Amino acid sequence: MTPHMNTRRAAALAAVAAMVVVGVQTGAANAAPDNGNAGPSATRSVVPFGANNASQRTAAIKSAQTGASSTAESLGLGSQEKLIVRDVIKDADGTVHTRYERTYAGLPVLGGDLVTHTARGGKLKGVTKATRARISVPSTTAEIKTAAAARKVIWAGGSKPVLAFETVKTGVQKDGTPSRLHIITDAATGKKLQSYEAIETGVGNSQYSGRVDLTTTAAGSGFELTDGDRGGHQTYDLNQGESGTGDLVTDDDDTWGDGTGNDRQTAAVDAAYGAAKTWDFYKSAFGRDGIAGDGKAAYSRVHYGDAYVNAFWDDSCFCMTYGDGADNKSALTALDVAGHEMSHGLTASTANLDYFGESGGLNEATSDILGTSVEFAADNSTDVGDYLIGEKIDINGDGTPLRYMDEPSKDGGSADYWDSSVGDLDVHYSSGVANHFFYLLSEGSGAKTINGVDYDSPTIDGSTVTGIGRDKAVQIWYKALAEYMTSTTDYAAARTATEKAATDLYGADSAELAAVDAAWSGVNVK
Repeated sequence: MTPHMNTRRAAALAAVAAMVVVGVQTGAANAAPDNGNAGPSATRSVVPFGANNASQRTAAIKSAQTGASSTAESLGLGSQEKLIVRDVIKDADGTVHTRYERTYAGLPVLGGDLVTHTARGGKLKGVTKATRARISVPSTTAEIKTAAAARKVIWAGGSKPVLAFETVKTGVQKDGTPSRLHIITDAATGKKLQSYEAIETGVGNSQYSGRVDLTTTAAGSGFELTDGDRGGHQTYDLNQGESGTGDLVTDDDDTWGDGTGNDRQTAAVDAAYGAAKTWDFYKSAFGRDGIAGDGKAAYSRVHYGDAYVNAFWDDSCFCMTYGDGADNKSALTALDVAGHEMSHGLTASTANLDYFGESGGLNEATSDILGTSVEFAADNSTDVGDYLIGEKIDINGDGTPLRYMDEPSKDGGSADYWDSSVGDLDVHYSSGVANHFFYLLSEGSGAKTINGVDYDSPTIDGSTVTGIGRDKAVQIWYKALAEYMTSTTDYAAARTATEKAATDLYGADSAELAAVDAAWSGVNVK
């Protein structure tokens, strides 16, 4: 239920992804017992990994880039291959995870990203690659002509790398959402190898966080909606426009909005609040400074278009944009909407999961998981945390939520369990497998009531899964995303990534690792 933008940074698919509001939980509002707070592994000290501040991260990336050539050589990459550092994360035990994009003969390799894992002493512990294929093509000279705006690339998303063109067609979708259609074409035959709409659409309308505190900045005789405590996040009013930033939202007395869509400031209040709570959650849960981990804030734009029933994250502007709903008074500025969409930016800054196939489902599920984690961490009495996706926006018009994490198929389209056809579903439906896994890992199977909501989560084989609690579950998911997933990760690889993350955090003999295995088996990922 919103568009999201998934853009691959220096060497990848520039994208935009859709919002679909979302779910998990972690943090203060935990009404259910934390089943992971017992047993030997519960005494293991868990320090948020990747807790390097922005300046440390910048220095680490620069240092890693200096040694990128020797790293490429040590990994046995070809003489025409080069590595470009995207991120560096240092664990509490000194392990360093360095994420790279790859080029070949100066061309970006789409699907060529990899992560090295190095022990404190500098010994290479392992490498996670988006493709196992050796990157090599007979020639970098195209045999067909294409549009001047097309970008020549190496496409490594198939079984064999090929020279290709990436073309991006922009426009507007039927509902007014921006369109950015990516088309990958074989440079020798002209055959389409892959295409996807980078901006996915959905619907919703909600402003429900109640009275909230905002960090603002004095300006002249009044105030502006600039959050100096969180990277300088700013909120703009597009005045029904569809480009640019519009006007920075300002106020005379530092009292903003009236809680209804009749006051234009209300949407800006919710947008600024959502951005602040997302920043705070990333910082407290993961030690991460902002969406990209660089200490820089995104910005938000409200009042986009006329009766636009959507919201989206756009990585090309590093910004969040909200429409006003069908009546132009019901802005899509709900807390979990903001958390979901901004988490697409986090995914683009880490694993950068491709927005199609099984990796696309994992991309959407990540925003579901982290978005409602923001909702739980906010501990807002007007919008308490739950495992219902989009429960406040009444997207169906009958009071039912958009998605259900305990049993995804209750929405009529999402998959409860993995099978070989899951990757053919829309990414908002294939995400059900990972959402179901996360619910089982957090809360376990069977009937229970959490924060006043009844759940009854099944498993494919009738097995019983005992949850470890939301806090531990989200730590495992984030660590897997940031350190072990790549752009092409599918469900089988996601299981491996979360197993590695659980082992790193809690140990090879831990109840947490056993729960990860049980939860994946419960959704038929084996």
